[in-house]
Amino acid sequence: MTYRPSVRDMAFTLNEVAGLSELLGKGAYEDVSADLVEAVMEEGAKLAADVLAPLNRSGDAEGAKLKNGAVSVPSGFADAYRKWVDGGWGSLAATTEYGGQGLPVALSVAMQEMWNAACISFGLCPILSQGAIEALTAHGTEEQKNIYLAKLISGEWTGTMNLTEPQAGSDLNALKAKAVPQGDGTYKITGTKIFITYGDHDMAENIVHLVLARLPDAPAGTKGISLFLVPKFLVNEDGSLGARNDAYCIGLEEKLGIHGSPTCVMSYGENGGAIGTLIGQENRGLACMFTMMNNARLLVGTQGVALAEAAYQHALAYAKDRKQGRPLGSTLAPGEMAPIVEHPDIRRMLLTMKSLTDASRAICYATAVAIDGAHAGDKREEAQARADLLTPIAKSFSTDIGVEVASIGVQIHGGMGFIEETGAAQFLRDARILPIYEGTNGIQAIDLVSRKLPLGNGSVVKGFIAEMRETAAQARSSNDKLLGEIGGALDAALDALDKATDYMLANLKSAPNDCLAGASPYLRLFGTAAGGHYLAQGAMRDPAAKARLALAQFYAANVLPAVHGLLAPATAGANSLFALTADELT
Repeated sequence: MTYRPSVRDMAFTLNEVAGLSELLGKGAYEDVSADLVEAVMEEGAKLAADVLAPLNRSGDAEGAKLKNGAVSVPSGFADAYRKWVDGGWGSLAATTEYGGQGLPVALSVAMQEMWNAACISFGLCPILSQGAIEALTAHGTEEQKNIYLAKLISGEWTGTMNLTEPQAGSDLNALKAKAVPQGDGTYKITGTKIFITYGDHDMAENIVHLVLARLPDAPAGTKGISLFLVPKFLVNEDGSLGARNDAYCIGLEEKLGIHGSPTCVMSYGENGGAIGTLIGQENRGLACMFTMMNNARLLVGTQGVALAEAAYQHALAYAKDRKQGRPLGSTLAPGEMAPIVEHPDIRRMLLTMKSLTDASRAICYATAVAIDGAHAGDKREEAQARADLLTPIAKSFSTDIGVEVASIGVQIHGGMGFIEETGAAQFLRDARILPIYEGTNGIQAIDLVSRKLPLGNGSVVKGFIAEMRETAAQARSSNDKLLGEIGGALDAALDALDKATDYMLANLKSAPNDCLAGASPYLRLFGTAAGGHYLAQGAMRDPAAKARLALAQFYAANVLPAVHGLLAPATAGANSLFALTADELT
C-alpha cells in the first residue's frame, strides 16, 4: 500500500488551527519553532512512507505468531522498530531528565498519526509505551524511574497496560488478579489478563507490564485496586537484565483486524508468582492507570484520523485510476470511459472522507495542544480544562470517523472494495476496533456528559462554545461569500449544540438516565460542530488556499446539517429506550 503523510497540511493544522504556534518560542518550548516542527515531521514522514507503509499489507497477511511460549511479530517489523528507535522517535515529548527531547506533546501526536496511518499494527506498540512513560513519570518511585524510564523513552524497552480480565471488561469492580506483599518491597502477582496489546513480542529486549491487581486486604470494588510494575525480565542493580519473570503469553487472539499486532492472553504467576513493584499508593491504582489511559484515549483518536487519512489516500488513487462510465455532458469520444473521480457521487464521497478526516485531525491536535498548554502555557488550569473536555470527543468522534471513512473507501472501490486484493477492506477491518478499546465510545459519551460538561459549573463547555461562536461571527463578517455561508451554517449548528448542552446541564442531576440516553448522539453533535469550527478556522487563516475554503464549505453544506437531526435523540430522554422489557426485546 502507498501512504505518504501530507506534512504541509498536518503542520498547518497543528501550528495554525490547533494553536501550537502560540506556545512556541517561549517557556518550555523557547527553542522550538514552527519551522522545526515541520522539519521533524518531514523527517518522520520518510520513515512512515518508506519503511512502515510497505509492512502494512504483509503484516496483515502474516500476522503475529505464538510458538513455544514466545511471540514473534511479522517479518520486517523488528528491523523497522530498530530504525524507529535509532531515530529517537519515542523520546520526542518525554522529559529531558531521562533522555527525552522535551518537545511538545502535540508534535508527538502528529507523529503517531503517521506511524498508524502507515501501519497501525506497528504503531500500536509505541502508543502503549508512551502511556507507560506517562504513568511512571507521574506516579513512579525514584527507583522505578531510574531503572525503567530511560529505557522506555529510548524505545529499547516497551510498555503495556494490563487491565482487562475474562470476567472484568469495562467494569473493573470484578477484577480478580492478586498481589501479595513479600516483605522486601516486592509483590507476587497472580492472575490472567486478556486483550493485552504487545504483551509479548521480539522487537525489544524487555517489556514493562503495568498490571492492575488487588492486595489481600483490599476493599471491594475499584477502591481496592493497585497498580504494579511487572517486567518480562527482572533488572539487576547494574541495569542489566536478570532472570525471566513469571509473566507469559499463553494465547494470541484471532481478530477481525490489526493482525500484525499481537493481542495476548497474559498469565501471571503460574510458576509461583510474577515479581512486581507498587506504582503509586496502595489501592489507588485506578488513578495511576487513568494517567496512562487518558494519554492512550487521545492517541486512539489519532489512530482514527490515521486510518481515515490512509483510506482516503487509497480511495483517491483508485478513483483517479479506475475508468467506468461517462459523466452526463461528457465530451469523451464514443467508447471512452472517464475516471470515476469525475462522477458527482464519487466526488461527494471523496470530499466527505477528506472533510471528516481533516475535522477529526484538528480536534485531536487541539486536544494535544491543550495538554501542552496545561504543562507549559500561560493559562494552565484553563488549558487542562479544555483538554479534559475535548479528550472524550477526540477519542470517540475521531474513531467513529475512522470507521465511517474506511467504509466509504470500500464503497468507492465498488465490488473490488469487498475483495482483499485491493487493500481497501483492511482499513475497515483495522478501524473497527478503535471505537471499542481504551474505553468504548459509549463510555466516552458518558464521561463527556456526566464528568466534563459540569466542569466549572458548565463554564468550560460554555467557554468553548463561545469561542466557536466567535469563529462563526468572523466568517460571517468576511467579504468572502463562501466564508459567509460557512459562518451561517456553523452558527446554526451551534444553536443546536447550545440547546443540547443546556438540556444536559439542566437535567443531569434530576434525570441522569435521560441525559445518558442521549449521551452518544450528543457527543456526535458536539464533535460535528467542533469540526466545522476548526475547518472554518483553517479556511480563514490560510485565505490563499483554495482547497481549505472549498473543503470547509463542503463540510458546512453537507456534514454540519447533521447536528439538527442529532438534537432530537440527544434530548429525547430514556422513556422510549425502556418501553420494552429485556424479555420483550425479541
